[in-house]
Amino acid sequence: MNGDEAYDYIAFLDETLLKGGVMLSEWCAIIIREADLAFIGGANLATIITAMAGIETYLRSEYGSNDKVGLAELTKTSPIPEDLKIEIDSLRTYRNLWVHVRNPNEDQELQQKPEKLDKELELNAKRAITALRKTIYLNQWI
Repeated sequence: MNGDEAYDYIAFLDETLLKGGVMLSEWCAIIIREADLAFIGGANLATIITAMAGIETYLRSEYGSNDKVGLAELTKTSPIPEDLKIEIDSLRTYRNLWVHVRNPNEDQELQQKPEKLDKELELNAKRAITALRKTIYLNQWI
């Protein structure tokens, strides 16, 4: 996906999912902008990590407390649709593979099949940017 296609995909999500307006914290707005820029720029891993941070920030601002709970607990306890909870948890698990690399020396597959990795990251970046939009557009006002 090139930058124009990525921009068009974000515009499509906004046109499809946003029917009214939303209120976001400034923290959340900045993180969303960064996720969008990463997605448009083709930085797929950065998109995944940043989109997940945006989801966590939104859930914390809407449904969380000041308690130090992680994304898994926020997702579990938030009153969001079950299918979105499953998607966020799946993306969180995928993100954790990259954020918490268990053995950085086991990289043979990454070296031997970089095109497979690129496609996997692109697919998950698209999933993450979609889940981010679905999450931040849950509580719209008209």
